[in-house]
Amino acid sequence: MKRLNKKTGIAIFTAVMAILAVIILVYHNPLANPQDELLKKVIACVLIVAAVIAFIRLYDKITVLPVELYQNRRLIWKLAKSDFKKRYAGSYMGAFWAMVQPVITVAMYWVVFVIIFPNRTGYASGGVEGVPYILFLTAGLVPWFYFSEALTSAMVSLLEYNYLVKKVVFKISILPIIKIIAATFIHAFFVLVLLIVAALNGYYPSLYTLQVFYYSFCMFVFVLALSYTTCSVVIFFRDLQSIVNIFLQVGMWATPVLWNINDFPMKLQMIVKINPLVYIVEGYRSAVYGKQWFWEDFYSTMYFWIITIGLFCIGALVYKRLKVHFADIM
Repeated sequence: MKRLNKKTGIAIFTAVMAILAVIILVYHNPLANPQDELLKKVIACVLIVAAVIAFIRLYDKITVLPVELYQNRRLIWKLAKSDFKKRYAGSYMGAFWAMVQPVITVAMYWVVFVIIFPNRTGYASGGVEGVPYILFLTAGLVPWFYFSEALTSAMVSLLEYNYLVKKVVFKISILPIIKIIAATFIHAFFVLVLLIVAALNGYYPSLYTLQVFYYSFCMFVFVLALSYTTCSVVIFFRDLQSIVNIFLQVGMWATPVLWNINDFPMKLQMIVKINPLVYIVEGYRSAVYGKQWFWEDFYSTMYFWIITIGLFCIGALVYKRLKVHFADIM
């Protein structure tokens, strides 16, 4: 893949952002508060303008990563499978152990909220009457486990493969995505578990269920966007691993994984939805039992992708800036 001419690349990006801005301005939700809708449109357009300006000024630095990832796509897939196998090499049960802990966690919550406190069942239905709490819970935990596993493994990818970092000819930019793909293999198993739990509770796969692939892709890109910042910074600041682990513990409660966002006032919901993970977690629920297409939540979709692209650009800049010092520190 040859890099696009700079003028062509900037023209394409600007055109796409302009079309996006027009769609946002034209879109109208008759059920929304006019003032809230106007505020969302203003914020979205400001973010788009900022993105275009940043892209124009930093084009060369931002486009390096996407090009390298595409050029090495076959090697990435090969190393991801190898990493997955290596992680469980020497263990009789293999990848089974990677699945045990999350399954036990879900089972624990099921025992507490369904067996010990049966009145809780069906309470946190995410706006859909009669949805059992175990299904609501599993639909929230599955994407959270994916996020947690992918983020922590991608963050330490350069440290784990430090012998490759010192090789000049090896493109170390592919290491974080290798870890995320390896985590995706485990996630595929849990998506299957989620669908089984849904079927056992009377919610069978439908066309809406296909959106699980879309939301999994959203999580993949979001973690990738974060990982280039975390994997670069952790080399110089090892305490970041502990900080991220604390963030994951707190974040699980700050994100509507165990609780229903619809139980809170609209103003508080808007504050909570600043967290991009809310879009994905609620999206899994919509795909499994909510019967809602992702484009129906228009502003949340636009917000998520604008923030994710912004985070990826920041990650690309941080990685580019710190890369030259990696070999010296290691």
